[in-house]
Amino acid sequence: MKRVKDTWGLLHSGYNDAAVNMALDECLLLWHSKGEIPPVLRFYGWERPTLSVGHFQKVERSIDFTGVERHKCQFVRRLTGGSAVLHDDELTYSLVVSEDKPYIADSIRKAYYTLSKGILEGFRELGIDVDYSRPEEHFTRETTAVCFERPSDYEMLVEGKKISGHAQTRKKGVLLQHGSLPFTINKQMLFDLFAFSTEELRARKRDDFSNKAIAMNDVSKELITYEKAEKAFEIGFQRGLDLEFTPFELTKEQWDEVHALADSKYRSEEWNFKKAKAGV
Repeated sequence: MKRVKDTWGLLHSGYNDAAVNMALDECLLLWHSKGEIPPVLRFYGWERPTLSVGHFQKVERSIDFTGVERHKCQFVRRLTGGSAVLHDDELTYSLVVSEDKPYIADSIRKAYYTLSKGILEGFRELGIDVDYSRPEEHFTRETTAVCFERPSDYEMLVEGKKISGHAQTRKKGVLLQHGSLPFTINKQMLFDLFAFSTEELRARKRDDFSNKAIAMNDVSKELITYEKAEKAFEIGFQRGLDLEFTPFELTKEQWDEVHALADSKYRSEEWNFKKAKAGV
């Protein structure tokens, strides 16, 4: 028996700085956990190039902060796990949905698979032929601080190269997932942001990267803009997850809460540079 379509809010929050972007994702999670808002799919961009690192990622030895300063990048720690991501010329999405929804599995891998259907259909809407990564084939014991150097569960590949990245967390009965959908990748900037034992190793890793990752406008026959991608992935999530969307906008009071959290947490050295404390 086919389930009745679920209705989510759709939020187009535009371009904001790193702290506001991460604070808004956390506030959506908190508001949804309290039943104050419906499930929400959000699309957004970044005012400045930003390096975001995973919740538990150690940055002292892996990140080259002289490179971060030289490229005038912002730096922020995410609420979700995973490796570091350079957010630059891209569309970013986030979603919050209750774990109680029947289509959200307890298994992280199965939940990734369900939600990835929206990404798959979005790429198809853009005319990009993608396939699922196969973790058992691609995982190795090698670790990397750079997110796009290897595919994770049910991320999208084009000719074996990673074209999207995502990360997930679950707090207070709510699943939060956000992902990076790049139009182009600035390899020079990207590899200047990471620490390497020698410049020769940095150059070799940068050269190897082209065999591991690709961006939408590297493979699209037509130029993909932010607005075009927003519409395509909205259709993708509607089709892939069998959803309906209703416009969602924040009130002034909600925006005030977002900015307060951005200032108190996501701009603080305690959060960004030290081990995150327990809880949200």
